[in-house]
Amino acid sequence: MALKHEPTAPYHSAQDALRVLEAVARHTTGVTDTELARLTGLAPERLTTLLRMLRREGYVEQITDGAYVTGDALSRLGSAQGREQAVREKLQRTLDRLRDSVGAAVYLSRYVDGEVRIAQYADGPTTPVVNEWVDFRSSAHATAIGKSLLGQLDHNGRRDHLSRHKLARLTSRTITSDKLLLSRLETQPPTVPHLDLQEYAVGTVCAAVPVSAGTSVGCLALSLPVEHAHRLRQAADTLNRNATPVLLSLAI
Repeated sequence: MALKHEPTAPYHSAQDALRVLEAVARHTTGVTDTELARLTGLAPERLTTLLRMLRREGYVEQITDGAYVTGDALSRLGSAQGREQAVREKLQRTLDRLRDSVGAAVYLSRYVDGEVRIAQYADGPTTPVVNEWVDFRSSAHATAIGKSLLGQLDHNGRRDHLSRHKLARLTSRTITSDKLLLSRLETQPPTVPHLDLQEYAVGTVCAAVPVSAGTSVGCLALSLPVEHAHRLRQAADTLNRNATPVLLSLAI
């Protein structure tokens, strides 16, 4: 499957954060922010922002003289034993925090073996998940998640998916034309969130942003009841700005 990756801001941030982590890991007795700026070539302001995020996520910690060393989270994700469980737990904590910051149910989805899969999600009493009244695998054309994942494939990958899944009309707003959907996917900039404005279910709006590392295709999404539709774009921007920790967990 060929991909059509155009790196987004979270992707660039994750790459920079990995460079910082590699530099910290090489200095087992600790490394200062001044040394890190020299080693990574990152501007001080950018480095400060990344270090704040890395500390919050437990990837680095500061020792008594202010130098940085690797943190517990990095050790857990780096060990072969129980790595999968550690990644899952780390991602869940990140998703829970995202849910609270955007005030919406949050989903991590992947495109695996030609199908849409919800890998993990975070919901709550005031942030319920979407009722999956039609299998997400067969409704990619109508969901923000599906459109975000399909948008990261090349033209042949999209056509292959649509040849296996008929574009059923789920609401009066659902796109049921292959040609129109492909055209929309082709012209959508990678930095702009994909939206679902009651296309999958009446009463629900959703947004999704790409989180892809290497050859894997993924996205982060959120859903809101339609009465909160006015918050959708701002919530999607917040989701996008805070996608870097998710990418890091997937990349380490």
